[in-house]
Amino acid sequence: MTILPPHRLDLAGHRRRNGVVPWVAYHGEDGRDRLIDAVAAADLRGRGGAGFPTARKLRAARKPRSIVVANGCEGDPLSHKDAALLTLSPHLVLDGLQLAAHAIGAVETVLCVHQGSPVLPSVRAALAERDDRVPVRVEEVPRRYVASEETALVHHLTSGDARPLGKSPRPDERGVRGRPTLVDNVDTLAHLALVVLQGPQHYRAARADLVTVTGAVRRPGVVEVASGVSLAGVLAAAGGETEPVQAVLVGGYGGTWTSDFRSGLSGISAVYALPARACGLEYTAKVLAFLAAESARQCGPCMFGLPAIAADFAELLRGGPATDRLARRLPLLTGRGACAHPDGAARLAASALRVFDADVSAHSAGGRCRILESVA
Repeated sequence: MTILPPHRLDLAGHRRRNGVVPWVAYHGEDGRDRLIDAVAAADLRGRGGAGFPTARKLRAARKPRSIVVANGCEGDPLSHKDAALLTLSPHLVLDGLQLAAHAIGAVETVLCVHQGSPVLPSVRAALAERDDRVPVRVEEVPRRYVASEETALVHHLTSGDARPLGKSPRPDERGVRGRPTLVDNVDTLAHLALVVLQGPQHYRAARADLVTVTGAVRRPGVVEVASGVSLAGVLAAAGGETEPVQAVLVGGYGGTWTSDFRSGLSGISAVYALPARACGLEYTAKVLAFLAAESARQCGPCMFGLPAIAADFAELLRGGPATDRLARRLPLLTGRGACAHPDGAARLAASALRVFDADVSAHSAGGRCRILESVA
């Protein structure tokens, strides 16, 4: 069974396709234990990029007066899988949200999407069809890259300020309004529902991932692939290459470049296929400029480090000697920010210098790489 239907499902259509949650099997405190055990047996992991075991998050947040936050903001420009889920199969997400709330004994749930998101009509129509045990509130979050970071959502829901809070305390210790909070990506919640609706053994055997594929492919968009598939398999699921591809950006704007198509997915489930006629350093420079502009501007690595490496890449494209500075600066960004935003930018930049090393040499020598020379 595929995760995404070909068209939007109302509640009746969702239940015909996916089934009805067997709430009686998970009644009471023992039922909460059985539900979390089923999630553990399915080896469900977060679909927001970190891949953390979902059962461990559920157990950590299982505390009095807890809250569940469903993250449907999808701040990375290369990712659209969450929007596809909330548009085509919103009830699968909402079933997962209710199951997560039941597992930890939550008394409140919040579904976060970006302000003015096109998924809002589908979400609101789905909520109007349901009579859920725990009320769901829809919250519109500012349309900024870091606003969808886990602690930024907690901060926004508490104070209206959508900036990351830093690495401590964890949301399950002190989250929204100081209460224990579980923050899960809507894709993760949809899979949680599938674990219950299909059973953990069947789910684990037939597990699939939603991936957004863009760039030089025949059918760009959200595709469904078997868990563990190679990048070559991901490109094939999107119809194959429209022209030769020299490298793939895996994991969105905070991901890594690779030219090994036998490797698998990492980070958020987004893949960009860079055509051979394009300059990878030029593309990376544009992404780094975007990441620098989208920072929360509350810690040194974001305020000063990201603009510095973006400027270094721009200088590298012009033929300036920026590689030595990049070698010094990139290690200083990792692990020092209030969130992982600088880490992602450093990871992207370092992978570009490695994968496009021949072009780096050409630019550093004061010339233009073979790509830019061909279009000059």
